[in-house]
Amino acid sequence: MCDETNMTEAGAERDRGKKTSKSVCVYDCRPESSAAAGRTIDIANMDYNGFLQALRREFSLSTNETFVISTTDRKEIDEQLYKELVDGKTLQLLKSVNQELPMAIQERIEYLPHYHTLVQCGMYEYYASEGQKALPYAFAELIDNALSATGKNTEIRRIEIRLLFDESQGGPAVVVIDNGCGMTSKQLNNWAVYRLSKFIRENDTVQSDKPGYVRPSPVPRSLNSDISYFGVGGKQAVFYIGQSVRMISKPAGSPDVHEFFMSKEDFERKELKKEDIYSGFIRNRKPGDCSHVNVSNEQFLQSIVIEEDGKESFTAVVITGVQPDHVTYLKQYFNLWTRELAHTYHYYIHGADGKDTRKMRKTGNFSNIDIQISLFERSTRVPRVVNLRDVDNDMQTLYVSSSASTFEFKATGTRDSLVEGLIRYHPFLYDQETYPVDPYAASAGPSEDEDEDCVVLNPEGRGKRPIFECFWNGRLIPYTTVSEFEWCKRPKKAGAVPFECYNRISGVLFANDRFQVSTNKLTFMDLELQLRDKETIFTRVNNGQEQRVKIEREFTNWLKECHERFDKQVMFQGFQGVMTREDVPKRLQSPWAQYKAIKWDGKTYKKGQLVKSVKTQPIFFGSIVQFLLHGHTEGDVYATGGYAQIALEPKELYDEQRIIPIFKIDRLVTDAAIKEHIDNELTKLPDQLRVTWPDGNAWAEKDVRPAGTPMGPIKVDILNKNGESMSRLPVGGNSKKLGLKVELKVIWHSPKGDVETNTYTGVHSPKWEYWFKAMENLSKLGMYTLHLQTILNDNQSDEWAGKKLPNYTLNFSIKEGEAVYFKLGMVSTPVHVGVPFNIPLDFKDEFEYPTQPPCNIEPQLECGSLKLSYEGIAFGTTSVIKNVRVMGKISRQSKMYTVKVHIPGLKENNQSLQILLQPGPPHTLVVFPEEGMLSVENRTPAILKVEVHDEYRNITTHPKLVVRCQLLGAPDLPTDVLDCSNTGSGLMLTKPLMLKTVNTEKILTAKFNIPNHKTVACVERQLRILPSTQISRLEVYRQEEGSDDVMVLQNLERIDWTAGDTLGNLHFRLYDEGNRLVPLLPNITSKIKVNWTAKLNAEELSQGKLPDLCVPTQAQKEHYCDVSFHDQHSVNMSFLIVPRPDEPERLRVNLFESSVKMGEILSGNIYVEVIDQYGNKTDCLNAESVKTLSVSADNLDKGALVVEWQASIGKLSVCGVRFMTGSLGPKELCFKYMDMMECARIEVTAGHPAKIILLEKPEIPFQVMNGHGLDTPLVMQLCDKWGNPSPDQRIEVEMNTLYSELKIKSSVTSQPVDSEGKACFILESISGPKGEHHLEFKGCFGKKAIPGPVIRLNLIPDPNKPDKLCIEYDSAAKLCAGEVFPEFTVFVMAEEGGPVKNICPASLSMLLWKGIASGSRPHPAASALRCSKRKDTEKDECFCFRDKQIPELAGKYVVQFVLALDKTKHLWSKQIELNVVPNKAMKLAPETPPSTPVVSNSNIRANRTLVDSLNLKIMDQYDNAAGEGIDGKVVVAVKGTGDMVVPLFENGENSLSYSLTNGEALITDLVLLENSPGSDGAEYILQFHPEFQLTSVTITPYSLPFRFCNDSEHQEVISNLSKKKDRLSKTVLMYREIFETNEQLKSELECLVRDASHKINELKPELMNSGLDISKLTSVSEIKDLINANKAILVKMENQPRRKCSILDPFKGSPHVLGKVGHLAQVEDDDAAKVISWHILGDMDCVVTETTSAAKKIYDDTQGRQQVLPLETVFWRPNDRPLPHIRNGSSLFRPLGNPVFVKDLLIYPEHVEGCNKVFATLLGETILIDDLDSANHYRRGVVQNKMQCPTLLTRQGERIRSNGKFGGLQNKAPPIEKLRGQVFGAPLPKEYKHTCLQIELLQQYSGAMQKASDVEFEYKNHFQYLQSPQMKQKRQELKQQEEELKELEQTLARTPEKRMKRSLEPETSEPSVPPKRIRRKPCKLADS
Repeated sequence: MCDETNMTEAGAERDRGKKTSKSVCVYDCRPESSAAAGRTIDIANMDYNGFLQALRREFSLSTNETFVISTTDRKEIDEQLYKELVDGKTLQLLKSVNQELPMAIQERIEYLPHYHTLVQCGMYEYYASEGQKALPYAFAELIDNALSATGKNTEIRRIEIRLLFDESQGGPAVVVIDNGCGMTSKQLNNWAVYRLSKFIRENDTVQSDKPGYVRPSPVPRSLNSDISYFGVGGKQAVFYIGQSVRMISKPAGSPDVHEFFMSKEDFERKELKKEDIYSGFIRNRKPGDCSHVNVSNEQFLQSIVIEEDGKESFTAVVITGVQPDHVTYLKQYFNLWTRELAHTYHYYIHGADGKDTRKMRKTGNFSNIDIQISLFERSTRVPRVVNLRDVDNDMQTLYVSSSASTFEFKATGTRDSLVEGLIRYHPFLYDQETYPVDPYAASAGPSEDEDEDCVVLNPEGRGKRPIFECFWNGRLIPYTTVSEFEWCKRPKKAGAVPFECYNRISGVLFANDRFQVSTNKLTFMDLELQLRDKETIFTRVNNGQEQRVKIEREFTNWLKECHERFDKQVMFQGFQGVMTREDVPKRLQSPWAQYKAIKWDGKTYKKGQLVKSVKTQPIFFGSIVQFLLHGHTEGDVYATGGYAQIALEPKELYDEQRIIPIFKIDRLVTDAAIKEHIDNELTKLPDQLRVTWPDGNAWAEKDVRPAGTPMGPIKVDILNKNGESMSRLPVGGNSKKLGLKVELKVIWHSPKGDVETNTYTGVHSPKWEYWFKAMENLSKLGMYTLHLQTILNDNQSDEWAGKKLPNYTLNFSIKEGEAVYFKLGMVSTPVHVGVPFNIPLDFKDEFEYPTQPPCNIEPQLECGSLKLSYEGIAFGTTSVIKNVRVMGKISRQSKMYTVKVHIPGLKENNQSLQILLQPGPPHTLVVFPEEGMLSVENRTPAILKVEVHDEYRNITTHPKLVVRCQLLGAPDLPTDVLDCSNTGSGLMLTKPLMLKTVNTEKILTAKFNIPNHKTVACVERQLRILPSTQISRLEVYRQEEGSDDVMVLQNLERIDWTAGDTLGNLHFRLYDEGNRLVPLLPNITSKIKVNWTAKLNAEELSQGKLPDLCVPTQAQKEHYCDVSFHDQHSVNMSFLIVPRPDEPERLRVNLFESSVKMGEILSGNIYVEVIDQYGNKTDCLNAESVKTLSVSADNLDKGALVVEWQASIGKLSVCGVRFMTGSLGPKELCFKYMDMMECARIEVTAGHPAKIILLEKPEIPFQVMNGHGLDTPLVMQLCDKWGNPSPDQRIEVEMNTLYSELKIKSSVTSQPVDSEGKACFILESISGPKGEHHLEFKGCFGKKAIPGPVIRLNLIPDPNKPDKLCIEYDSAAKLCAGEVFPEFTVFVMAEEGGPVKNICPASLSMLLWKGIASGSRPHPAASALRCSKRKDTEKDECFCFRDKQIPELAGKYVVQFVLALDKTKHLWSKQIELNVVPNKAMKLAPETPPSTPVVSNSNIRANRTLVDSLNLKIMDQYDNAAGEGIDGKVVVAVKGTGDMVVPLFENGENSLSYSLTNGEALITDLVLLENSPGSDGAEYILQFHPEFQLTSVTITPYSLPFRFCNDSEHQEVISNLSKKKDRLSKTVLMYREIFETNEQLKSELECLVRDASHKINELKPELMNSGLDISKLTSVSEIKDLINANKAILVKMENQPRRKCSILDPFKGSPHVLGKVGHLAQVEDDDAAKVISWHILGDMDCVVTETTSAAKKIYDDTQGRQQVLPLETVFWRPNDRPLPHIRNGSSLFRPLGNPVFVKDLLIYPEHVEGCNKVFATLLGETILIDDLDSANHYRRGVVQNKMQCPTLLTRQGERIRSNGKFGGLQNKAPPIEKLRGQVFGAPLPKEYKHTCLQIELLQQYSGAMQKASDVEFEYKNHFQYLQSPQMKQKRQELKQQEEELKELEQTLARTPEKRMKRSLEPETSEPSVPPKRIRRKPCKLADS
């Protein structure tokens, strides 16, 4: 930087020229003066006294009135200051110098750029940010100014940056506020001048007060706050950030606030108007005066101004018009750029030593600079606040915190230039470099000039980065770094310091202001050049003292010392304890720390790992036993070396351990090479057994031999892997070689278990190796195993070095021998004659094992007089004599017989058995009588006897034994069936034979058979059938009276007769089967029936005469007539009557179709015929009749008419009937033939469907709210081409959307038209993107399409329809188990983007479950939490979930919010994953509590074991593992009570320690010392106490009680009692938890009952105040009835006729549209409504919108026909001024006619603020008065008081304009009817609101009463449950178990009366003979 002289020259005063005039602007600021503009006084030729006189004249000041004239800086003008006044200066006229300003004044200033703008234009501009985001450094310029302003503060220097991005408050804006010295108006003017540096600026109005720039005194690190230099950065920063700036400042000691504003827009406006660009005004005002603030646009500014009160001095920089990309960057990268600022001002914030907590604690140095940054986004969000002092990840903090040592130096140069420097060392630890890495640059990847290896995170420390960051006056210059100096750079050759140490240093250079920087403070101009100058001297600084030494040598020594002291490269892990070594000199024998593993050179070596040695004699292989480190250490430590204890491998050959230095471990050998060497060594060990059979009787694997077969002899050889025979183990070293034996075992695998049948041991012999004799005792059946095992000679062990010695196993089986005798098995009875059966045979060997019989055996069978035979024998496990048959006649059905069996060739060859014998299967059928022919008369029974015999003529029975008899010889003969299943015999043909006609004798054959037994032969018998004497034939004949002619009628004969005539003289005769005439006796004729009449004359019937028959009137139709005789069987005779037509009488017309479509020809022909009187067709028509038939009808198209004769049917045919015009409906078609005429009615219907129209067309387009439907259905009408409705129901009308994203919910999307040709579409819901859409309707019939209308829909978003849920919460909050969640704020957002307010909080729920996010739906096991009650301060759209408890179990949780829209629909938020971490660590405990150990003083180690394995963890109060990062140890000690002797552990100590890693310790193998001291039966406590270095954490130790006994018997008793005690303790605890839970639930229910009653009592007074009778509201049903009644009243009020605005408003509901003016307000009085509506009639249909874009859209959509008014273009200022006749609260005159502002009569249902703007614009201050006279009187009074009178309206409809004109039609309102509905509507009655309030209170009361009832019911049920027998039984069980537990504890606590304490026995002189311990008798315990 240039020095003061150069800066002064560069900033010389501008030559402003001489002015011919000189004037000042004076403001009257006395308290009693009113606001007025400043007055200009010309003082060019005026002295001081003349100036005072001019003031008195200008402001009318009396001579005795005192006043003060001052500058805006409150400096009083005297003669001296008057001379120094410049042209245009602003002055203040005051009562006193310290008087408060009554109003704000403006001071004109000029801020022309200084000429430095041209001189230094080559300097870097602020925006030269080297490709980086320059926004943080723009803020740094503003902080520089604030630091300079607060440089002299003795208290806290507070600098605050507020980012106000809440657009509802007028944002975005940036505000920088400091509590510095502030600026006077002159200093504020200087700030506005570009490049006016601090060296040349005048800071006071008067030059005599100018102090000049004084350089600050030198301070450490140049932290002098003198960093506001050039007069450039502030202006560049504010206009880089935004578009305008407002400077607000209050200097110390001044009561005034100075405010200056400049903006880019103002510059552009002045340039456009050719005004002076660099000029403006400073507003001087009192603190807190915000009258000039536009609250609607800059609400945040009002808050800032209000904060001014009470501040001594301050400066606020308010930047508005912030660039949108800046806003986005500041929000998204908030942590990044605040970290950059913390880095820039690190040493100002934390002091000269930086954020070094070690030095700060020692020295107490503290910086008083407080820089805070706040980000305000929305009023509902908690602002993000960062104090730069709290930033702990800026680079300088990381450098300071990670360094281990510091090297300080100074560099001095010419012109007092000074650089203080320091270098920090970052050691190598934890097998990695600790050189810090930029957390925001770690993931960016390598730069172009770095190697690819740099991608690895910090692999070699600093790498190629520069060493030094550079600071100027304590402030970072970000774009200048210094890589290194000659004395500290890495040497070319290796020296005492490793090369990598040079990459572990970082540095800082602090330069003073003698070094030049760019105006934007981003780079140094020449720092590195000056430091590399030869004249620059570097000195070492040690403890604050400079040392003139050779700095290169000092630096090298310091670096070497750092490497030796701080770099750690071997890490010892898993501390196990301390040991003493005896293989080293005595001074080094102790202590040696034992470790499990080490980390060395990037590798980990663990216990048990295989290694190879190097540089040892010999080279050996082995496994690591442990690592040893000399010295007192505990826990994981780092060191440069140590020792490893190695166990030589393989252990089978080498039983030896060695200790070698760690560096002798071969790090290059592979695991495969080590394993290969060990495997080669292992080949020398025994590997397998070779078995041979000397006698050649070798037994193979799974061989099967008969019982008693000898096994052996056997020879065995032991072989190694090389196949060599051996008898001794080849152990290495000096160990004695061990002999080997072979043990033989034969094991029988019996069903009950394995049994050793043979056991032998074979000793090696040089002659026969290992030999075993033959074994002859293998007689038991089953599986056997021969097992040969190699064992040791000494200890009979089958293992060596932990591995099994070789063995041999042979599996074989023993089976049964040859048969000796047999046994007969069971035979299933009964046995049937002739039916084969089997006889089982069981053969046994000599050991009584079942076996196979001998070959070729022939059994011999005998059974008394019966004959037996069989087919053969089936051999198997059980042999069988197959198909044995018994033959012969038996006397009884069931009888026992003896069967004898003889088998030759066996020792025991005879056996016998008993059988039950029955008849055999059916064989023969016998019918009685057996011979002759049986005679039977027709219709009488024939009886025959039947028997069923077996093969030997025994009557037999059988299931389903059915005999069938079939008669043959005539048709339709019956069949008889007899069931003989149980009897074997029976009678058949017992029913009469019914043959149809038997005129003579007939012979029939009866055939008998058994269908289910085809083998039984059929039997036939002959039957003779005689004719019956019963009636069998009836004859009908006709005979005229007196005539002998007889006409016999045949059956079914056709008789033609005239229609309607009578047929008489019918007679009948009867005959029997023999064709014999039967006399007509009364008993016979009474059975005669006819079907044409029911009345019969008995006398005529006895004469054989039938009744007369009337012929039907309908011709050409046959009629059936029947005569019948009914007895046991029926006889009948029938004939057919065919009527013929009578004489012709009239015409008959037959229509094929009775309807025809307009324009079409009637389908089918019309037939005309002549009929008789009964309608029967006659034959009088012929071909000539065509000429005489005429056809006529209205509108009939006769040109298409055709009449023809149809000879085939004898009718006239008419076709071509068509109607082309006329109306639809019935038409009369008349036919005339001769004198006969007949008419036919034809229905003329609509023609073919040709089009579809929409009925009842509303205004287009339809205005539909998104998600809603249309109020009225869309009715489509199907029409023909003439416009007639077409009812063609085959046509389907389809509804299609022309935009795919338009979704319509309708009951149908296509439907056929109804009977009227209509199709009704009810659009229930329409959703999609907002805007205009098209809905097409068309008809279809097959492939034919019928055009229909296209309807336009204007879809507007629903402001009340929830669309999504937005959640706000503190995502950075730490969620500790069991605590309270941060507050969750839920916003229900509508489609239009705004919040929905009318949401019931009960509909919102917070779902919480454990796990991870699972898509869009919650887990089924999620718990639901309710919304919290809204606070008074919270907004309606906010729904908060506060004070919700965090689950006690740590882990991953998911939160999801849901809004219940209805019973089925829900709106889900996104799932939020939460991490619940453990709470504060509190205790050491196991995951599962172990049972109480019981140990005894025994030589068996298992009886002395306290703990086998116990995993202990550090937990919080909720049993969550909370020990992460806690390492140390757990000390286990035994505690007793009083002076009780405490047992010792196995090592002889009273405590043991186990390693605690990451909060977890595994306690294993905890055993008491053999013969340990202790009291028999006493209870001790095992206390596990954790120890670690964290002093801030207190952990409760874990205690485990155990019992100590003297012997194992007592131990067993105590152990059983302890286990029982544990079980009882768990049961009692479980019972107590049940009762506590129930009692807690009871208390909660009682609380709920009280709350519900309290809620009811709270609502009762409100109900009474609203006029409701509480006494009648006793039940929920009554309340609901009253609610429904009130709702009906509301509906009635809503439906009552009242004045309504009928202006169509299709735009209402559209986004940002309020609606038409006529709908925005309501007026109660009819007269007022009429005149006001008429007054603004031209504006009533104007659409009011919120934005200009919405107004422009409506304008475009209506082609400019619709007038619109956007609110954002309306200027409106809230005006509460009174009526014109009122001034200062009092009336100027008494008005008549009740004047009132028109705007006060308007009622706004919604959009109150917007409506105020609209009607204030449209109506202004228009006044309404009763009549015209009163209006004229009022106007006259106002004008006479010299005031402007607004327009006056009267309730009678007159108008007086603001210019006084009235009268004429244009000033007279018409009647309200002529306004055609363009009138303001009337509001609902006042009772409407009161009724709504009552309904709301009643609903609350109903809910409270219902809840009280439910809670009380639940409480009663729970109380009854607590008193139930089940709970009483549980209480009794708890009491019993508590008593039992108490008794058991007393039993355990009881010890022998004479306690004998044990102590450790002293060592005896003869250790080989252990002393006998006295065995004490155990104490007898009481029964438990």
